[in-house]
Amino acid sequence: MRATIIHGPGDIRVEDRDYPAVLQPTDAVVKVTAACVCGSDLWPYRGVRPTHKPSAIGHEFIGLVESIGDAVTELAVGDLVIAPFVVSCGKCQQCLNGVTVACDHLAGWGGKDDAGLPIDGGQGEAVRVPLAESTLVKVPGVTDPDDALRASLLALSDVMATGHHAALAAQAGPGRTVVVVGDGAVGLCGVLAAKRLGAERIIAMSRHADRQAIAREFGATDIVAERGDDGVAKVRELLGGVLADSVLECVGTKESMEQALHCVRPGGALGFVGVPTGGGEVPLRYLFDTNVSIGGGMAPARTYIPELLADVLDGTINPGRVFDVVMPLEEAPEAYRAMDERRAIKVLLTP
Repeated sequence: MRATIIHGPGDIRVEDRDYPAVLQPTDAVVKVTAACVCGSDLWPYRGVRPTHKPSAIGHEFIGLVESIGDAVTELAVGDLVIAPFVVSCGKCQQCLNGVTVACDHLAGWGGKDDAGLPIDGGQGEAVRVPLAESTLVKVPGVTDPDDALRASLLALSDVMATGHHAALAAQAGPGRTVVVVGDGAVGLCGVLAAKRLGAERIIAMSRHADRQAIAREFGATDIVAERGDDGVAKVRELLGGVLADSVLECVGTKESMEQALHCVRPGGALGFVGVPTGGGEVPLRYLFDTNVSIGGGMAPARTYIPELLADVLDGTINPGRVFDVVMPLEEAPEAYRAMDERRAIKVLLTP
């Protein structure tokens, strides 16, 4: 099969790999029908995170079940499934508490499972899925979605679930004012999540017209292009002299965290989901003095997908709008370049 492999900074290749097979009784093999490039994939692509050897990459995909192990009873060949961005068992204390990203048997796409067996990356033609029943989410009544639904189902595997996690951590809800820092796919989904939760006013911080348009479509009431102190001042002006009740940090840099933190009113809440790339630590004294609460982290997508899936299927939300470019899998190197150069918000890959 063909699969996307990262060899080092700026070096993405689509290469031949062995087609996956069931290796454990709890496995399923999924034929990928849609995958994508994530903003976090750009960290190794840019060399921010090292690549020690050529590795399969990609952690977001949907597809059709092709084969299952003997212990798999709740999935069947032909089912359309959504893969969260990590593997989880569904039975350990962490999973039972909904924190599937801290599973005792956690594994990542492109890595290895508990038995030391390799797992395929999501940006390929097929994937062996360990712990398939507890990891995959079946899409009921759908096997051949149209393009719009396909994109929205794919968004649930990571970015919509992550935006939702940020909104929950920031306590977004009825009567609350919200600021979203970051206008990538996660930030845009954070706008959608805040709107879904009933936020009264949503300010999206963005400098790009195409992203601003989607933010408004998703529920943003205001756009702020300024950054730093000017951005904070603009938020205060828009909100009548006060800062926001809730702020979503969806980037992961020192600058984005500082921006987010200083847009929260005293006693407000900040939800952070941007993958940290190093930089300043959270200033505890500032939190102490202002009573600002911080929560978030890696989103337990497997926990959120069923709830969000219901809203996608009934048309309440359409997070697939964040995919503004569709490319064949063979063009994965160009997909990375397009996102790195901000010529695309998020690229959907079709094997």
